Amino acid sequence: MDSFSAGIEKYIQPLADWFTAIVFFAIPVGDNEIPLILVWLFVGSIFFTVYLGWQQLRPGAHRISYTAIRGRFARATDPGEVTSFQALATELSGTVGLGNIAGVAIAISIGGPGAAFWIVIAGLFGMAVKMAEATMGSKFRVLREDGKTDGGPMYYLRDGLAQLGKGGLGKVLAVCFAIATIFGMTGSGALFQANQAVSQVMVAADGRLDNFAWVIGIVFALLVAVVIIGGITKIGNYTARIVPVMAILYISVSLLIIFVHLNQLPQAIAIIVEGAFTGRGAAGGAVGSIIVGIRRAAFSNAAGTGTAGFAHSTVKTRRPASQGLVAMWEPFVDSVVVCFLTAVTVVITGVWENPAEGVEGVEITSQAWQSLGSGMSYLLTVAVVLFAFSTMLSQSYYAKKAVGYLFNGSRVAEAIYNVIFVLLIVVGAVAPLDAIIAFGDGMLFLMAVPNLIGLYFLAPLIKKEIFGYRKRVEEGDIAPVHEDHQLGRLYKPNGGADPAVLVGNIPEGGGSMGNVPTGSEPGEFNDEFYSDEMPDEGSGGEPVRE
Repeated sequence: MDSFSAGIEKYIQPLADWFTAIVFFAIPVGDNEIPLILVWLFVGSIFFTVYLGWQQLRPGAHRISYTAIRGRFARATDPGEVTSFQALATELSGTVGLGNIAGVAIAISIGGPGAAFWIVIAGLFGMAVKMAEATMGSKFRVLREDGKTDGGPMYYLRDGLAQLGKGGLGKVLAVCFAIATIFGMTGSGALFQANQAVSQVMVAADGRLDNFAWVIGIVFALLVAVVIIGGITKIGNYTARIVPVMAILYISVSLLIIFVHLNQLPQAIAIIVEGAFTGRGAAGGAVGSIIVGIRRAAFSNAAGTGTAGFAHSTVKTRRPASQGLVAMWEPFVDSVVVCFLTAVTVVITGVWENPAEGVEGVEITSQAWQSLGSGMSYLLTVAVVLFAFSTMLSQSYYAKKAVGYLFNGSRVAEAIYNVIFVLLIVVGAVAPLDAIIAFGDGMLFLMAVPNLIGLYFLAPLIKKEIFGYRKRVEEGDIAPVHEDHQLGRLYKPNGGADPAVLVGNIPEGGGSMGNVPTGSEPGEFNDEFYSDEMPDEGSGGEPVRE
C-alpha cells in the first residue's frame, strides 16, 4: 500500500495541483485572495434568494414545508420511491458530516471565530438555491416502467434547457456535471470520509488499532455495501433513522457543553459577531474571516452543487415545488444549526485560542467535548462514524445516478460503480491519498458551474412552480390528503409491483415529469396523467394559509 501511495503521489499529485489551481483560481483583494468559485456560489445564493422572494424567511412557506415533510400532501400511489422526509434525511446525511465537526474548527483556527458568523449567513442564503435544485430535480426526473426514478441535475439541465430551445447547451452542461459528480462524490464520499472516520477511530483507540486500519475499512465497506445494494429506498430508510439519531446526539452534547459554560455564552457570541467584522484572530482580517466562512459553508451544505436535485428527484409526489420547500431546510440544519453549535462549543471552551501542539480539525472539536470529561472523545467518535457512514450512503447514490446518466440508464454500469465505490472505501481507510482527495474536492466545487448556469436559465420556470404551488395551497386548491391515504414520513414498499405502476401513473416506456403538460396555471399538474385512482377522500383537512 505504501508503494501505491507513493505512485499516487508521484503521478497524480501534479495533475491534482494543476486542476485545483484552476478550480480555485483566486483574485487578490488586499492581503487576501478570493477564489472565484466562491463568488460564483455566493452570488447564485443571493440571486435566488431575492428572485424567489425570500421564501426561506416567509412563515407561509414554513408551514407548507412542515406539512410536506410530514407527508400529508402525498399518497403512497404517487410516482416515486421515497417520502419527502426520507429525501430530506438523505440529503442531510450527505452534507451534515465531518465538515461540520472538523471543518468548522479548521475555519475558526484560520479565519477566527467570525468565520462562524459567515457560515451562518451563507447557509441562510443557500436555502434558496437548494429550493431551486430540488424543484427542478423533481420536475424533470425520468419515471421508469418499474416505478424507479432516474433524476438529478443532469436531467433538468438536458430536458429543462431543451424546453427552452437550448438543447445543445443542456446536453453539454449535463455531461460536464455528471463527470464532475462522479469524481467529486467518490473523492468526498468514499476516500475522504473513510480516511477521516478510520483515523478518528484509531485516535480514540489510543494506538491499539494502528495496525488494523484495513480491517476497519473493510467493516465500513461491508456496511455500506449492504445498504446501497438496495437502492434509494433502502438508503432513504436508513438515513431517515440515522440522521435523527446523529443529530440528536451531536446537538444534545453541544447544548450540554454550552449549558456547563452558560455564564460565558454572551461573551462567546460577542467574540463571534465581533470577529465577523473585525477579523479577530483571523488570518487576513475581516475579509479573511468572510472568505473562510463562505468557503466552509459551501463545502459543508453543498448549496449550488446540485446534490438536492438527486435526493428529491426520488420523492413520491406529483408537485415538484413541494420538494423545493422541503429542501430549503437542508442548509439551515447544516450550517445554521450544526455548524454554529460546533463553533460556539469551540469558542466557549476556549480551545480555539490554545489548541495543543499539532492539534487541528476534528481534534479541536474533540478537545471542546472533553471539557465534559475525557470519555466524551469516545462519544464524538460515535458521532464521526455515524456522520461518515451516512455521507457515504448518500454520495454513493448521487455518483451512481451520474454514472447511469452517462451510460444511458444502464443498471449494469451503476452496479459496477457500486462495487468500485465500496472497494475505494477500503483504499481510503489505509492510504493517505491527499492528491486524489484534493482532486475530488475540486470536482465537488466544479459541479456548481454547469448546475448554476442551468438554474439561471430555468429561473422563470422555478419561480412559476414555487409561487404557483404556494398560491394553490393557500387558496385551498391543494389540501392535505385524507389521513387514511397519506404517505407519511416513512415509506416501505410491500414487495411486488409498485402501486404507482398499477394505477397507470407511468406511461409505457417511462416518462419525464418535464414532458407532462402542467396546465395553464403555474404549479398546476395534469392529474389525469398522474391518476391516483383513490377513493373519495373528502376535504382532507383545512387549507394551509398565511
